[in-house]
Amino acid sequence: MTDHKHKKPENNNEHQPEQIPPENGQPAPQESAENKSEPLPQVPMIALTMEEYSALQADKEKNQQECKDYLEGWQRERAEFQNFRRRIEREQTQSTLDITGQVIQKYLVILDDIERALKNRPTEGEGAVWSAGVELIERKLQTILDNEGVDRIPAETQFFDPTQHEALTHEESPNHQSGQIIEVIQQGYKIGDRVLRPALVRVAK
Repeated sequence: MTDHKHKKPENNNEHQPEQIPPENGQPAPQESAENKSEPLPQVPMIALTMEEYSALQADKEKNQQECKDYLEGWQRERAEFQNFRRRIEREQTQSTLDITGQVIQKYLVILDDIERALKNRPTEGEGAVWSAGVELIERKLQTILDNEGVDRIPAETQFFDPTQHEALTHEESPNHQSGQIIEVIQQGYKIGDRVLRPALVRVAK
């Protein structure tokens, strides 16, 4: 009778493959079903006839042309608006100069009277004190004109310029060249490039 107590137990792992431990000593994570990438949905292919394909191409080209037309139209409108704004600004500036010029022209007449009064001013006694006060008024008025951008038109010994001078007479003068201004009868003024009043002059022939 065989003694079964000393019989070696069978090794159940004898036919199982050898398990290789991971390098970091941690057990390898089990691949879950959630980590598996799902297959992309299949897009059904739509068959088009040549007529349908041509129609789609025509629609595409039409839409592209409309987009181009809208863009060009917007650019034209923007350019026209910029030109309109610049024109309005120029007109406003010109209008301001016109109004300023009209007001200043009224004061030029007063300045002319003061200058004529000072040409023969007395140099002694009470008359000298009076003329000094008038000269002070002239300087104040001239300062106001300077602050407004009003300048005298150069005329004395200059050559006659019909855009800035107005000739009262043309005379023979041995001391001047032909076309040179002999004398300024009335001062001329301008604001910027605009002539408020031309200078009245005598011109040599």
